[in-house]
Amino acid sequence: MPMIARPWLIPSLLAGLLAFGLDRGHKFLQVDTLGWRGGEVVPVTGFFDYVLVWNPGVSYGLLNDLPVWALGGIAIVAIAALFVWWSRTADVLVRFGLMLAIGGAVSNALDRLLYGAVADFFHFHWQDWSFYIFNLADVAITLGVLLLLLDFIGIGRGKPA
Repeated sequence: MPMIARPWLIPSLLAGLLAFGLDRGHKFLQVDTLGWRGGEVVPVTGFFDYVLVWNPGVSYGLLNDLPVWALGGIAIVAIAALFVWWSRTADVLVRFGLMLAIGGAVSNALDRLLYGAVADFFHFHWQDWSFYIFNLADVAITLGVLLLLLDFIGIGRGKPA
């Protein structure tokens, strides 16, 4: 079946573009328009702060000792693999999950190219315990993985005839 004839191709592509666009717009506002450079903290509640922290690695700061070009190479390979998977599947949840993950991953990869690290803003914490700091791209990636998990356990699939 031609790729364009597969169901939900365009809507899932738009979901990925929306994830990418929302994250890019947010980062453009905070970094390029308002001039945040890192270290800013705006307490919102007793358990949530709006901040800017530069993450040179991946989730939880993993691989932060790798050079930017190496992280970029890993990102390109991962995004390409996800895109191939997306182009070959007809499963709706898989298609949306992959494209949300791709949109978020491309935006974070662009951060590495533009800034040398990923801009993270949302910090949940409780007393001395700190949950990791994340951005809208991370939210899209997490939602994408949740959709993939839902598909994996069979939610959203039609019953066999």
